Amino acid sequence: MSVAKDIDTPENIPQDVIFPPGDLYSDEPQLETYLHLQQMMLLIKCLDWLWRDKNDFFATGNLTIYYSPRQRKSEDFRGPDFFVVLGTERKPRKSWVVWEEDGKYPNLIVELLSETTAGTDRGLKKQIYQDTFRTPDYFWFDPETLEFAGFHLVDGQYQPLEPNSQGRLWSQQLNLYLGIYQRKLRFFTPEGELVPTPEESAESEKQQKELAQQRAEKLAAKLRELNIDPDNL
Repeated sequence: MSVAKDIDTPENIPQDVIFPPGDLYSDEPQLETYLHLQQMMLLIKCLDWLWRDKNDFFATGNLTIYYSPRQRKSEDFRGPDFFVVLGTERKPRKSWVVWEEDGKYPNLIVELLSETTAGTDRGLKKQIYQDTFRTPDYFWFDPETLEFAGFHLVDGQYQPLEPNSQGRLWSQQLNLYLGIYQRKLRFFTPEGELVPTPEESAESEKQQKELAQQRAEKLAAKLRELNIDPDNL
C-alpha cells in the first residue's frame, strides 16, 4: 500500500515561511448605494485635484488591503471605503499589498456607514485600524443620516476629535479639515476654504473671468461718458 504524502495546509505551514510576492487583485464588494459611490468618488477626485502636482501619495477607495504576516491573500485583508497612504509612489494598483509596499499602512481611512456595516465600522474595523494598521487618522460618515465622527491615534489609542466652530474635524495627516457641505463629506483647507472638484474649479474660474469682463465693460462705458476713449488708454 502506498503512503500518501503530507499535504500543506494553513494548520501545518510553519509560521516563519515567507511567501513570494503575488499579483493580488482587489476583492471588495460593491458599495451599498449610489450615495456611497458618489461620496467615495468625490473624496478621491478632490484630493487628486488638490494634490495634482504631488507624486508621493496614493488615494483610492473600496480597494483591498492585504496585510497577512504570512503574506497570504486568503487571510488578513480589509477594504476601506476610502484611504490615503503618504510617502509612496503615485501609480495605479490592483490592491494594496502591505508586504510589497515597504510595510506601509494607510495614514488616513474613511469608512462610509450603512445599516449593514455601521456596527463593524464602529467596532471591529476601528479596532483593527487602531491596533494593527496603526492608522493615525480614522473617520466615518453616513451619507444618508450624515453621522460624522473622527479619531486620532494618541499613545496607541484612538481619541475622538473635537469639531471646530464650523463642525469640521482636523486631519493631521492631510493637513486638511473634513466637514459636511451640501450633505457631502468634503475637504477644507486650514483657512477653511472648500477644496473643489476639477469641475467646480473650472466653473469658479469661468465666473471670475465673466465678472472681470463685466467690470471692464462697465469701466469702459463710464470712460466714454467722460469723453475718454478706453481703447486709447
